Amino acid sequence: MFGTMNRMFSWLLLVLLGVVGCAADDQHGWRAETPATPPETDPMNPFFDARAYTAEYAGPGRQVPSPTDIKEVKIGWFGPSDPNDAEAGAMWCAAMMAIEEANCAGGYNRLPFRLVASWSENPWGSGIKYVTRLVYDEDVWAIVGAPDGPSAHLVEQVVAKARLPFISPVATDKTANLANVPWIFSCTPGDHLQASVLAQALVSHAEERGFAVVSCIDHDSRAFTTELLAALSKLERFPSLHVQFRPRSPGFDSQLRSISQVQPAALALIAGAQDAGRFMRTLRQEGLTVPIFGGPAMGRRLFIETAGQYAEGVVFPLLWQPSVTGMLSAEFARRFQQQYGMYPDYTAAHTYDAMNLLIAAIRTAGLNRVLIRDATRELSPFPGITGHITWDPTGHNHRPVGLGTIQDGRVVPE
Repeated sequence: MFGTMNRMFSWLLLVLLGVVGCAADDQHGWRAETPATPPETDPMNPFFDARAYTAEYAGPGRQVPSPTDIKEVKIGWFGPSDPNDAEAGAMWCAAMMAIEEANCAGGYNRLPFRLVASWSENPWGSGIKYVTRLVYDEDVWAIVGAPDGPSAHLVEQVVAKARLPFISPVATDKTANLANVPWIFSCTPGDHLQASVLAQALVSHAEERGFAVVSCIDHDSRAFTTELLAALSKLERFPSLHVQFRPRSPGFDSQLRSISQVQPAALALIAGAQDAGRFMRTLRQEGLTVPIFGGPAMGRRLFIETAGQYAEGVVFPLLWQPSVTGMLSAEFARRFQQQYGMYPDYTAAHTYDAMNLLIAAIRTAGLNRVLIRDATRELSPFPGITGHITWDPTGHNHRPVGLGTIQDGRVVPE
């Protein structure tokens, strides 16, 4: 009996649900038995483009009060802390310069700022351990540094879990920001912005004649080369030759032989500062006079020192030049050279801007990691010595990029 009543109740419930569903269908102008047509999609476009959406942090932490029992404000530095380091010594000097100036101006509510350094020559080996110590043992409020793309990717993974801001002064690989982590900010315009400008110049110079690409296979060079080839493809131009070499390669005989056989009208050389400088020196000493276009590393002091006289006339994306960015920029260059005995390049200038931006964010937000992150984004556009730092939705500076060259051993606008 009870089984029969249950079956009748279930049948009545299904009928009622069907009536309600049909009524709803009629109200919206379509019948349940007619399958809905899915919206048309463009297979060439992604379903979600991270570059069009600002990654925000919606979690807890903003209500945590500032501590009252500290004697200094620690900022983490992930990178070499030796002023004589060939790759990143100037970055460390610029970071310390910004800290010293901030402390002379009163620090944070009369508490001094202190830069806590940590680094490993093998970032993907022991580096993760050192970044973690900065976050959990040293209790830093934010991290600045990472002298290249791989180390920036490493720090990004830690801060995504630990929830504290990270400002990368010089990493240009856009994929770090496309991970959609709201804690990372990159001060230098990305490879995609630089490569499009370089591609236009390369094509304009070569005109209808052929050009070649020589690239190193390190991470940053591969990332830039990928963007350059994509930009050239949009212009419907392709290199007649693309050869590669390994970092710190002992020689370039096979690459130079291939270039001599093709005789291109122009050559794009994409490599780190030291590798690019060595290749330039060898190329010119072999008597090859082809015009050279290169990546941003050619704007570094290390490239000019390595290539020597053979650096003259190369063309590359101009990331900083004091005569272009005003009096404050020129004054920074003068003070830096006076204090450290060397002329700063774009890596030093962007590091100085990154530190000053973070210090401004701390002074605005107080000692709260989440609020410091919020202030870092909200301070955009931030007036730096390299120009205005304006974040795109992914946290990358999208300042326009021009071209530069080397004249008499100095970087100048092209």
